[in-house]
Amino acid sequence: MKRLFILLLAITLPAAAQAADLKIGFVNTERVFRDSQQAVKAQKKLEKEFQSRDQEIQKTIKQARDLQSYLEKEGLTLSEADRTKKQRELANLSRDLQHAQREFREDLNQRRNEEFASVQERARKAIIEIAEKEKFDLIVENVVYASARVDVTDRVLKSLDR
Repeated sequence: MKRLFILLLAITLPAAAQAADLKIGFVNTERVFRDSQQAVKAQKKLEKEFQSRDQEIQKTIKQARDLQSYLEKEGLTLSEADRTKKQRELANLSRDLQHAQREFREDLNQRRNEEFASVQERARKAIIEIAEKEKFDLIVENVVYASARVDVTDRVLKSLDR
């Protein structure tokens, strides 16, 4: 038993001493992508770029809702041919709307990835610069808990916004 204790002590003491010298930092990348000036500019650029397409989709949604409402209210009074025509029109409108929404999402995601790639690269460089300058051994992201003492997010944001 005594030998086991000495062996465990011999194994853990150097690791504990090494851990005491380890300097660890944390970066909240979600906050960097939300709050940095470059990220805010990229988001505004995307909103401006896709605003007209979004308005067109909203207009089509309203048309589909109005037509659906009309069919619900007036459907029984319409002739069979008119009702069928309106139902077909609604089905075509819905199909076109789904296609437009899918294309919109795909295009927006692609452009968002393009715009935020530069933000991500600049953030990575800023993190490396801070780590080297302040002699961090490890900087991590996406942790369950990190004290404010090891959070370097504000320093990264300042570096990005210079």
